[in-house]
Amino acid sequence: MQNSFRIISGDFRGRKFSFPEVEGLRPTSGKIRETLFNWLQFDIINKTALDPFAGSGALSLEAISRGAKEVYLIEKDRKVYEKLKSNFKFLDSGRYTIINENAMVYLNTPSEHYFDLVFLDPPFTKNLLIETIEKLSKNHYINSQSQIYIESEYKINKDNLSSLINYHFKINKQKKSGNVHYCLISLVAL
Repeated sequence: MQNSFRIISGDFRGRKFSFPEVEGLRPTSGKIRETLFNWLQFDIINKTALDPFAGSGALSLEAISRGAKEVYLIEKDRKVYEKLKSNFKFLDSGRYTIINENAMVYLNTPSEHYFDLVFLDPPFTKNLLIETIEKLSKNHYINSQSQIYIESEYKINKDNLSSLINYHFKINKQKKSGNVHYCLISLVAL
């Protein structure tokens, strides 16, 4: 049996998507997505987004539905990657890129351009958050105009974000739902 989620708002509101049963795949709940996109209400249209631990693709599909210009999704699990390709097929292919690779390997390569928004939702209990933030910063995936959305099993604080080299940062919003802590941060160049 496959799991599913619905797009909350925008061009694809109400559209249902499925995702495979894979260990560790934990899509962002509708309640959290709604809160996040309320926070981003005026900061999503015509923006580019990076989703390095794409999973179900719920965050990226919601972003496109609400007017994001383009999303880049990275997913290492082949089965999940194939389902992402199937789910995104209805879209204009210029609005998304889906990459089948380990995000931690992919982010070692310097980026050719910055992303306006990063959806950072690494698998819980794998201790990937700080290393991922460091790679995003060091390899030019973000700049002083970027915002980073983070989901974690623990509360995000300044110590968790100390690997944002070359940036001051501000935790703009932060909440908890069940065992998920989530926040939106903005960056300022040093």
